[in-house]
Amino acid sequence: MSGAPPGEAWSTGAVSRLGRARTAVVVVFATNGIIFGNWAVRIPAVKAELGLSNASLGLALLVPAVGALISMPLTGALSAHVGSRAATAATGLIFLLVPGLLGLAPSLPWLVPALFLFGLGFGGLDVAMNAQAVEVERAMGRPVMSSFHAAFSAGALIGSLTGALAATAGISVAVHLATTGLVLLAICLPLIPWMLREPPAAEDRGPLFALPTGRLVPLAAIALVVLLAEGAVADWSAVHLRQTLGAAPGTAGLAFTGFSLTMVLGRLAGDRVVAARGRAWTVRWSAVIGATGGLLAALVPSIGAVVVGFAALGVGLACVVPLVFIAAAGDDPEPGPALAAVSTPGYVGFLIGPPAIGALAEVVGLGPALLLLPVLLAGVAALAGRTAPAPMIST
Repeated sequence: MSGAPPGEAWSTGAVSRLGRARTAVVVVFATNGIIFGNWAVRIPAVKAELGLSNASLGLALLVPAVGALISMPLTGALSAHVGSRAATAATGLIFLLVPGLLGLAPSLPWLVPALFLFGLGFGGLDVAMNAQAVEVERAMGRPVMSSFHAAFSAGALIGSLTGALAATAGISVAVHLATTGLVLLAICLPLIPWMLREPPAAEDRGPLFALPTGRLVPLAAIALVVLLAEGAVADWSAVHLRQTLGAAPGTAGLAFTGFSLTMVLGRLAGDRVVAARGRAWTVRWSAVIGATGGLLAALVPSIGAVVVGFAALGVGLACVVPLVFIAAAGDDPEPGPALAAVSTPGYVGFLIGPPAIGALAEVVGLGPALLLLPVLLAGVAALAGRTAPAPMIST
């Protein structure tokens, strides 16, 4: 056990140390969400200031995807060599210092490198903080991972609210995002020493990423779709309200705020639903609720209906990916390769979702482009049975 020596796991000192480590990881997850939420609701302002078309914005939003896909495996290797605590500190520093650059860019050619650095920091921090979260969960000897992901969703909610307030107050994107990043950096830096150190790395740690095979293929497909939808909502919900329905800048942010709120509530309630109804039932009806919300958001020309639709999407997406990860791990004593095989397509979906919607919107319009989400979620409902517990692992 990496977090506490055998026999001392529940001593007062060990419990206190693990409590501090858990607090530090919760704060980092929330910080990641806060930055993400603030950026999501200021995208319409950047789009307007630079005069970008839907296609141009979609291509621009592909740039952080490229940065993240580069940094993810590199951060995995960094974590293996120096530990997730040091990797979290390094990637977090990049992630929190870059946001101000997004608002300073005077044109698309200047925005592109800023978005690339933003993607490097986001992808790297995502891998590093999840690696540290695994260490904390193992040390505590009980499941706590969902609480970390709930912290991300709560942070995204807070970020969307503060971003909407900044937009309403007319604060520039550069001042808003730079100030937010610096304040969060000041909060997070003192917490890094609270995180856990891993034991020395083994010679063979298994693959950082792997291709899904066998029973993992449908699980990887579900992860890809759900995270694609999550990324698309984050980057396009405010734009849809602002551009399609003419909502005020502050009002436009309510779509992502509602989505983030229901994501938090769904993740907090998810364990009880699964205990009562089972994994496959939860995934199936989550997908149905999400698809219904997606139809409402895409088809009904009402600001209130769109906000409710995106909130329903949050309910539908909240618990699916954690349940897919549980299904992938099964009862395998070494679940790392299976988790990597399922999570990698999920991250790819999260990152390519926004540019895919942007490209489609250029052809058919943003509202019709968002219909892609309920169509894909219907496929998730059809595959829900693949998340049911299996008696043995077979890849």
